Amino acid sequence: MKLWEGRFDAPTAADADAFNESLSFDKQLWRADITASIAHVTMLGKCAILTEEEAETIAAGLRSIYAEIEAGKLAVEGAEDIHSFVENELVARVGQVGKKLHTARSRNDQVATDMRLYVRASIDRAMELLKELISALIARAKETAGYVMPGFTHLRKAQPINCAQYFNAYSEMFLRDLDRFFALRKRMNVMPLGSAALAGTSWNIDREITRTLLEFDEISQNSLDAVSDRDFVAEYLFNASLVFAHLSRLCEDTILYTSEEFGYWNIPDAYSTGSSIMPQKKNPDICELVRGKTGRVYGHLMGILTTIKGIPLAYNKDLQEDKEPFFDTEKTLFNCLSIYTAIIQTLTFNVNAMFEAAGGGYATATDVADYLARRGMPFRDAHAVTGRLVRYCIEQNKTLPSLTLEEFRAASPVFEADILQTVTTRASAEGRNSVGGSSTAAARAGIASLRRRLKKY
Repeated sequence: MKLWEGRFDAPTAADADAFNESLSFDKQLWRADITASIAHVTMLGKCAILTEEEAETIAAGLRSIYAEIEAGKLAVEGAEDIHSFVENELVARVGQVGKKLHTARSRNDQVATDMRLYVRASIDRAMELLKELISALIARAKETAGYVMPGFTHLRKAQPINCAQYFNAYSEMFLRDLDRFFALRKRMNVMPLGSAALAGTSWNIDREITRTLLEFDEISQNSLDAVSDRDFVAEYLFNASLVFAHLSRLCEDTILYTSEEFGYWNIPDAYSTGSSIMPQKKNPDICELVRGKTGRVYGHLMGILTTIKGIPLAYNKDLQEDKEPFFDTEKTLFNCLSIYTAIIQTLTFNVNAMFEAAGGGYATATDVADYLARRGMPFRDAHAVTGRLVRYCIEQNKTLPSLTLEEFRAASPVFEADILQTVTTRASAEGRNSVGGSSTAAARAGIASLRRRLKKY
């Protein structure tokens, strides 16, 4: 039975039915739909719009449907959408009184409520997975706080950094992602139920009862906006897109750092694949897949933004297009966060390779310039002196740590014997003790700061 068939004197064409249906994907909303319906009918009973007996009969029928779907005893099929399925099944169980469930409600405010309930639960799960990933990164930072690795700009060696500082950097990114989901949950926890089709309802309902039962923070203040608002879906997809931007950067680093050319890290065999033709290959396919799925999620964001940009007030069927992109993004986000947390937890490190690489490429040149500047030389002059020293090293096939004091003093008489300790890889990394810097102490302070801020969520 279609919920709207009274207006029509001919059945819908089969191809129109197939094109219009949404049960194949919106059946994922069944928990939210039944939960919201139980709250709605409870409110109707408390407001004496239905008798207490009618309300309890309907609520009991809904609870039985929920239990059977949950247990796998009832297949969700054979209807236009999840709302039709639940109502048809309800009427089949409790009789004509089941048709009273839809009093003072429209499918427009019903689906808007269902989506908010579903997205709210999805946000909670996304936050849990982000916390697990951040915790894994913090654990690796603590473990590697004594390691030195190269820091890059323009994918060229720049300065030695603490390995913990590296992992802390990604924790900062994902902590911002966590905060965005946290803020979205608060902003979107507004109940549209009671807005009806678009203009509100003439029934003397009490929306506060329903709000309390469904644990919303507020009720919507404009029914036209409430039934047609999908900003929260777009925000979720935007937040997910930024998570993937950060995951993709981490994937790229992992792919590079585990390559033979870099050789800093190792991905365990359990999270690697091989080649069908080249027996020697150990490929970072999971990292590449996560990086590749980033474009998929970006596409869903652009899709929802395009969908909502031209919709006139209030509800339009275009909004059915919010669900498939959302469900796919949710699944992709959850899977990628889970698998990458496992990879982070199982990475191993080639400590000596990282340390040796950190000293290459004249990475301590800035320390030389800072040394001169601390002794009164203007930094721009110190920069020029150091540049000439680097050019000398290139011409003589030397490194800055291999230079003698005499060679340093040939470039400037300001140099003293302590320059020979200043230009070492370890001293360079440890010398940057500013907040957020690369010293061991600064990195450990960063870990403490991350742990403290993570507790907020």
